[in-house]
Amino acid sequence: MNLALLFSPQGSQAIGMGRELAAGSPAARATFDEADAVLGWSVSGTCWDGPEERLNDTRQTQPCLLTTSVAALRALRERTEATPAFVAGHSVGEYAALVAAEVLPFAAALRLVARRGALMADAGADGGMTAVIGLDRATVDAVVSSIGRPTDLVVANDNAPGQVVISGRRDALIDAEASMKAAGAKRVLPLHVSGAFHSPLMAGVAEALADAFDAEAWRDASVPVVSNVSAEPLTDAGRIRALLAEQVRSPVEWVSVVRRMAADGVDTMVELGSGAALVGMVRRIVPDVRGLAVNDAGSLEAAVQALRAPVQASAS
Repeated sequence: MNLALLFSPQGSQAIGMGRELAAGSPAARATFDEADAVLGWSVSGTCWDGPEERLNDTRQTQPCLLTTSVAALRALRERTEATPAFVAGHSVGEYAALVAAEVLPFAAALRLVARRGALMADAGADGGMTAVIGLDRATVDAVVSSIGRPTDLVVANDNAPGQVVISGRRDALIDAEASMKAAGAKRVLPLHVSGAFHSPLMAGVAEALADAFDAEAWRDASVPVVSNVSAEPLTDAGRIRALLAEQVRSPVEWVSVVRRMAADGVDTMVELGSGAALVGMVRRIVPDVRGLAVNDAGSLEAAVQALRAPVQASAS
């Protein structure tokens, strides 16, 4: 088996996330306790009880997702010694990947993600994001280019074949909707986010994050981290830091990330966190790769059993 660990993105959050893992795993419970202590507010309470408005506030969403992902990682590690060949996370999930690869201690990642969430929330007043369903990346790129507003409208996430997210100023997103439908999009769906994430409108956030990075101790990765920005497997801490700062204003090249790991021999990918959005993307990008999720007690048990079993050639 050649394993990759994946970590959930913003948008995956749901009230109750991580509760079952914490109830059954001392390591997961300790992760939530540590997050509460480091940040000085109840990460555990927000994850488990909401309210929804608070959980969906970017300032809280990002630390809550990081904590849930690391709790799932530690719960899995209590039960299996399976060692990944790569780790990767989608957007904020990349910070959990850095914890898994020992680039950052969990407490440091929490501080940075809390800072990231606050900066992104404050920067987002005039921006938003829209999912374009049913068009390939090249077509979406062409439509965005034809609109001719390169600082106001960009491709933000290449999530899976036929699932691309654009980001920018709200008026530019409105203009793009009709053009995407004219190009053949099946659906064009505004997302419930507070800003134009992964776009040039986040330039100030990228610069402030780069400054915040200086306050923490970074180590070279013990396992290659596949970058959202370049789809490179990275171990050098300096390169990881540089691309992580750029990530917030650059597209998340998730299709390329997944294809790179599969091309390098990965046959099993396990999503750790909330929900199973990344597993769904993996199945569309590389159907022959086995996809598993760990987000509650039942899925943890299923993943543990699956990681002990050989991979079937036709697995999906």
